[in-house]
Amino acid sequence: MNNHLESYKKLVSSNNFFLIAGPCAVENEEITFKTAEKIKTICDKLAIPFVFKASYRKANRTSLNSFSGIGDQKALTILKNVKQQFKVNVVTDIHLPNEAEMAAEYVDMLQIPAFLCRQTDLLLAAGKTGKMVTVKKGQFVSAESMAFAAEKVASTGNKQIMLMERGTTFGYQDLVVDFRNIPTLKKTGYPAVLDITHSLQQPNQSSGVTGGKPELIETIAKAGVAAGVNGLFIETHPDPSTALSDGANMLPLNQLENLLVKLVRLKQAL
Repeated sequence: MNNHLESYKKLVSSNNFFLIAGPCAVENEEITFKTAEKIKTICDKLAIPFVFKASYRKANRTSLNSFSGIGDQKALTILKNVKQQFKVNVVTDIHLPNEAEMAAEYVDMLQIPAFLCRQTDLLLAAGKTGKMVTVKKGQFVSAESMAFAAEKVASTGNKQIMLMERGTTFGYQDLVVDFRNIPTLKKTGYPAVLDITHSLQQPNQSSGVTGGKPELIETIAKAGVAAGVNGLFIETHPDPSTALSDGANMLPLNQLENLLVKLVRLKQAL
């Protein structure tokens, strides 16, 4: 646990915000490596602590026909290779308690999806691995209630916890971000992260494919930095139009540096 505790401290003690970023899912080695290399280069240039993110499997899909993964072991091995080649921390989501120990062999941080933020067995299993744990706030729960999710993880002796805002359900097919949630999450004593791209989703579309409003990524990101987030979460892809998952709300990789430059300037001004 000590190595991950050191990584956790470096992330949360930085004078800059930290960045969790990558494609929604592991599609293949080429896209995963290309994205990781580009983000790391940008973050090194701007002194932004960086955690690479990609899901090894997508369990929460609108349609039965939606892409779910290339195979657990294959995807996790690619993530481990990213970690080793680029010397970065890596995060992926888990969905069931028995996935925690398996995924922890490959990555540095485990992410609890928003829909599963109340699942006690899952939170405990993640905490027991000793890895960093990020818990997304459910679209259906208050920021105040996330203290209980953090408490479950911390009960294992693991306090390397982050809490993530990702929007609140607004009607059947839209989300809104309540920026009051940022200071509320921080009152737990744990870092607050803003999931920018998922906050701009338009879920449960009649087509069976989740929609989004990527044109608002910069607006939400600036507001998050102004509200005092510790970290930002951005899904990005070399070509979102061809992405196999969540392409409708991802940021094109070639736009990431320009956005981060603006956000760093805003952070410095504050």
